[in-house]
Amino acid sequence: MLYQAKSFIKFVLLSKNSHGVHSPFVYHLVSKCFYDKRVYPEYSILKNYREKLLTDDQFLEITDFGQGSRVFKTNKRKVSGIAKNAGITAKRQRLLFRLVRYFMPSEVLELGTSLGLATAAMALGNTSAAIKTVEGCPNTAKKAKEMLEAFHLKNIQLYAQTFETFFSENKGENYQFVYIDGNHNKEKTLQYFEILLERVENNSVLIFDDIYWSKPMSEAWQEIIAHKKVTVSIDVFYWGIVFFRKEQQKEHFTIRL
Repeated sequence: MLYQAKSFIKFVLLSKNSHGVHSPFVYHLVSKCFYDKRVYPEYSILKNYREKLLTDDQFLEITDFGQGSRVFKTNKRKVSGIAKNAGITAKRQRLLFRLVRYFMPSEVLELGTSLGLATAAMALGNTSAAIKTVEGCPNTAKKAKEMLEAFHLKNIQLYAQTFETFFSENKGENYQFVYIDGNHNKEKTLQYFEILLERVENNSVLIFDDIYWSKPMSEAWQEIIAHKKVTVSIDVFYWGIVFFRKEQQKEHFTIRL
């Protein structure tokens, strides 16, 4: 936690808003998507989805393939507790919805479904997109599937398996939008990045969650943005976002939201 606090202070000192951005591509993204203050009807659906989870007293036995939890002491966890302490926040959920709405990707991949809070946001952002979401814990995946079906989100295919198994069984597929929130481990993050490099296109977007989770995760982020195929990278503290647009010069931005 001390590392995250120090990292946040440094982030605040370095960050800019849209007025400090000189790239037309990034300026438009920040001003028209990041700072979009409109209240979309889909926000009500996302709110209802969250509230239903927050009142769910069911216990799940969690199989954790990642770095574990800083909140939960056991693997037997209440659904409401997972939604409150481990799920994507309402603010980030709305931003994820806006990002998908802004870029309108046709093929979306999520690594780390959890209870489906982020999945629902992306599904509503573009109801025509084919969304594949992967969750290693079978009990969590089952709960997410129940929730997504209850809210009639039809454009989602959920895979209850490890990320490695998913990649080995789904080769040759490209993605325009990828949200990675499942394993806050440096080596695993870089492994998934290398795999995804073969499955992205010029206009693809990759979002890495919790890039300041730990010093090793921040090191992974630095290696990712230094990669020769990454042209534009954006640090918003809780996420790291990268693009592969060959028409853009290599630039890095630190944006406060």
